[in-house]
Amino acid sequence: MGALTILQERISDCTRCPRLTTYRREVAREKVKRFKDWDYWGRPIPGFGDPTAQVYVLGLAPAAHGGNRTGRVFTGDRSGDWLYEALHTFGFANQPESMHRDDGLTLKNCFVAAAVRCAPPANKPTKDEFETCRAFVMEELRLLRQVKVVVALGKIAFDEYVRTCQSMGRQIPAPRPTFTHGAEYALPWNVTLLGSYHPSQQNTFTGTLTRPMFHSVFRRAKNLIA
Repeated sequence: MGALTILQERISDCTRCPRLTTYRREVAREKVKRFKDWDYWGRPIPGFGDPTAQVYVLGLAPAAHGGNRTGRVFTGDRSGDWLYEALHTFGFANQPESMHRDDGLTLKNCFVAAAVRCAPPANKPTKDEFETCRAFVMEELRLLRQVKVVVALGKIAFDEYVRTCQSMGRQIPAPRPTFTHGAEYALPWNVTLLGSYHPSQQNTFTGTLTRPMFHSVFRRAKNLIA
């Protein structure tokens, strides 16, 4: 069993954050009407993808009735619909949809993860919860040795990636990288950090994030590793 697989299993068994553990289990038990026939995952969500990936996509946290239901990051909600469609368009995914963890989806040269691995109440993790999960992001980044591009989905994920690298002892450039959609930073450890608005319904329904805007980020990621 590889180190990345062992890490994924450790993440799935984590109960370090009492508030998150209680919430994700309650959601899994109570469900919602439209998913009443589902057997919810109800556990932390490990990262997913190619262990030799050059592109690492970092989001915020699983959705209560998305990843917390299906057992795979960015799977079973509108944000995931946008993400995996874009990954498929640029050759990182074998199919454009991600419905559940046994739907045959595979990623090529890409790995997808979240800064916090449990669905949080109101989609708002606490500072302590970010800090607890940061160890998992750090370990993933150490194991994914071929990563050359990081795509951060939203300001929170962008800032959390920078904090994680700082915790790993990496020298953060001055001025410090700041988030905007389309931001691009060539970092001293031979990684390019790209920023994108998160494909949340709030952003996609209002036009804050359009499909061409989103695709432009993954087109750039593809070009950077070509």
